[in-house]
Amino acid sequence: MKVFSNFISYLLHPLFIPIGGTVAYFLITPKYTPLEIQSASILPIFILTVIIPIITFLILKNIGLVHSISLDTIKERKYPLYIHASILLLILYKVIPNNYVSELYFYFTGLLGATIACILLLLFNFKTSLHTVGISGLLMYLINLSIHFEINLILAISLFIIFTGSIITARLYLKAHTATELVIGLFIGLLSQLLTVRFWL
Repeated sequence: MKVFSNFISYLLHPLFIPIGGTVAYFLITPKYTPLEIQSASILPIFILTVIIPIITFLILKNIGLVHSISLDTIKERKYPLYIHASILLLILYKVIPNNYVSELYFYFTGLLGATIACILLLLFNFKTSLHTVGISGLLMYLINLSIHFEINLILAISLFIIFTGSIITARLYLKAHTATELVIGLFIGLLSQLLTVRFWL
């Protein structure tokens, strides 16, 4: 069980949520999108949300500001979350406007809102489950896309419901979070995407 819990925690790491939603959009959308525009969106988003955070994590670890990839303490979470919020702002102002896609724009707006909510909770010494925030946000985004494009995504949505349950179970088993931290993370992820729906659905 421990091996499975660690595996699912790495597989569904919040680091992969922005690029996951981006790829999901281009796979799902019935709109014609030239390959050049897809590449111009996916590649910079992958670099900014996966490669750069890994590099910054290694830097922060070397200077002693973080100690593990799980960011166990509230103090360790501050700087990665600040950096993540800055990267999301950069994507919203520089990457997406070059190849404007409203569905992606508001997906990243929701991600930014969720990140800000997690930062605000840190001020109250509350450590939200970032895994749960990420996977539930992506789940809600898939539901929104299904409604928006009137496409049956029941298999994908069912799979992500299973993923959401799996990550909650894994984080509880590993004692990485309390039940309250996981539930709050779940609501932040769902609401952050749900609240943006009125602007593009």
